[in-house]
Amino acid sequence: MSRRLADVARKVGVSEATVSRVLNGKPGVSASTRAAVLTALDVLGYERPTKLRGERARLVGLVMPELQNPIFPALAEALGGGLAQNGYTPVLCIQSAGGISESDYVELLLHQQVSGVIFAGGAYAQADASHEHYDRLTELNLPTVLVNAPIDGLGFATVSCDDALSVEQSFGHLVQLGHRRIGLLLGPSDHVPSRRKLAAAAAVAERHGLEFGDGQVVHSLYSLESGQTAATRLLAAGVTAIVCASDLMALGAVRAVRRAGLRVPEDISVIGYDDSALMNCTEPPLTTVRQPIEAMGRMVIELLMRQVSSDLRIGDEVLFAPELVVRGSTGPAPVSRPHAQLA
Repeated sequence: MSRRLADVARKVGVSEATVSRVLNGKPGVSASTRAAVLTALDVLGYERPTKLRGERARLVGLVMPELQNPIFPALAEALGGGLAQNGYTPVLCIQSAGGISESDYVELLLHQQVSGVIFAGGAYAQADASHEHYDRLTELNLPTVLVNAPIDGLGFATVSCDDALSVEQSFGHLVQLGHRRIGLLLGPSDHVPSRRKLAAAAAVAERHGLEFGDGQVVHSLYSLESGQTAATRLLAAGVTAIVCASDLMALGAVRAVRRAGLRVPEDISVIGYDDSALMNCTEPPLTTVRQPIEAMGRMVIELLMRQVSSDLRIGDEVLFAPELVVRGSTGPAPVSRPHAQLA
């Protein structure tokens, strides 16, 4: 007990007597100090006294699929800063293959009495995944916000970048450059943002009278290696440009082009998605669709805090407009495209 008092007192910057008063429910402690002591208990991994366990901690779960894609650390930084400004501490939960599942993380966060949960990529965006663990959040009316389009019927507050608009911007740019056969490199086929991008691409292709057959769409994982493999299939289909669903995929596509003995952008133009860190430093600098991460992060925090303060559930989706950032990986369509070499 004495060690717990000392650890919490040191963390908060108050006396052990003050911590003791909070833990024993005695008066004479300000609301802010009381909240800080309870948060410190949670952060340090100490059990709350039984009479205090019913109260939600000033912790917010931040569940992410991985941190290898630089867009997720950028988003975590934006969300973490916004939570701190509102007096909350993020609990970062990273999913990995063979690791703790998203449903396990939900149970862990509920055990910690978190005040809310933010999901940035996860099962909610995959039509074929299990979604039962979200029912627990609904039953408890726990403030929850999703980043990027979910499947229908979940009913959580959602902040998304406009997938359809991103495709319209990318295809429009390439059409202006004279491209008529454009390939689309997407995430898994059950991924809702990828489905939105595909529907938008089909509509844009029809509007511009472009060729757009099944061979011009490839589904892949969101990684450089998977992007390279998938782009090789698109090159075999004779495309002159590739629009990708992530910057890592786009870098994989650039590698595939070079391995095929072709050049970017002279033979093949490539467009990414996210405008994550250092994409202006690649060779060539990557043309990509920028997600407004800072603005989206602020909206996520606003939607979460509105739920925390009012106990009202919000089920709307807020769409943010992306911005096409034109750099060196796109250029005029070649008069005739050279044949790709077999790797």
